[in-house]
Amino acid sequence: MSVSPPRPKGPPLNALRAFEAAARLGGFAQASEELCVTPGAISQHIKTLEDWTGTPLFQRKAHGVVLTEDGQRLLPHFTQAFDALGNATRALRATMALPTITIAALPSIAQLWLSPRMPALRAAMPEVRFTILAMETPPNLSRELIDISLFMRPTSDDENQHILCEDHIFPVCTSEVAKQIVKPVDLLDHTLIHDESWSDDWDLWLKKYGPDVFNTQTEARYSLYSLALDDARAGAGVLMGHAALVNRDLEKGILVRPLEGFIQTDQPLIMETSPLKNAPKEVSDCAHYLMNDHRIGNE
Repeated sequence: MSVSPPRPKGPPLNALRAFEAAARLGGFAQASEELCVTPGAISQHIKTLEDWTGTPLFQRKAHGVVLTEDGQRLLPHFTQAFDALGNATRALRATMALPTITIAALPSIAQLWLSPRMPALRAAMPEVRFTILAMETPPNLSRELIDISLFMRPTSDDENQHILCEDHIFPVCTSEVAKQIVKPVDLLDHTLIHDESWSDDWDLWLKKYGPDVFNTQTEARYSLYSLALDDARAGAGVLMGHAALVNRDLEKGILVRPLEGFIQTDQPLIMETSPLKNAPKEVSDCAHYLMNDHRIGNE
C-alpha cells in the first residue's frame, strides 16, 4: 500500500487570510473589521507571511499600505482559493438534513426590526432552521457562512443588495415628556438620548430644525440602541428615533413624536443576500418574504 508523502508545511492560514483581506479591501483597518481582529493582529500576520516568503508584500506609507509587485501577483490566487473554500464549505452545509439560514444584523436591527418578524417568518418556512447573529459591521457574504445581512448602510450598485426602507430620523419621547415640548428650543430643558452607533443623529436634526439648541443640552449616551430606547420609554429624555426601529412603539402609543420634521439619512436599511450561485433556494425564499412583508411598507 503506497503512502502519500506529507504536504510541505506552508504559512499559517490566518496569515494568508489576513493578507488576502488587507489586499482586497485596501488596508489593515478594513481587514481587521472583516476578520474581527485588531489592526495590530493583521499587521503581525502580514509580517509572519512576509518573513515566510522572504519578500515584502506591502509598502508601508504615511496614509496606508499598497501592494508590492509580489503582493499583486499573489492576490488573485489567494482570492480564488478563499472563494473556493467558501463554496466548498457552503456545499457541505447544503447536505445537512435541515436547511439552515443564517442572518447577520446590527444588534438594534436584530432586536427591534427582525425579532418581531421571526415568528411569522418561522411559520411561513417551518422546514428551515434560522440562526441570528448580531454584528457591528456587515460581513463578507462571499466568505462567511452567512446567507443574509441586515444593516443600515450606504447604497451601492451591488445587485445582491436591496433597500427595505429609507432611514428617517426624528425625536421621540413619552407623551408626558412631549407635553413640555412645543418647539425645538424646549429641548434645552430635557436630556437628549444618544446611541453611539449613530452619534451624529442629533446634530443632523438640530442643524435643520433647532440650530439654537445645537450642542448646548444635557446628554445621555449608550452603546446599544435598545438601552437608549428603554431610557426614552422610561421618560428619561428625548431620543432620536429611527423609523424602522421605533415605529412599533409609536403605533402602540408607548412613544410619540413631540416635534414635526424628519431627516432622511444616506444609510437606508439594506438587505444583502449571498452572491454565491450554490446558495440554498430557501435563502431567496426568505429574502422574498422580508422584501414583501406588508409591514415594511409602513416603515
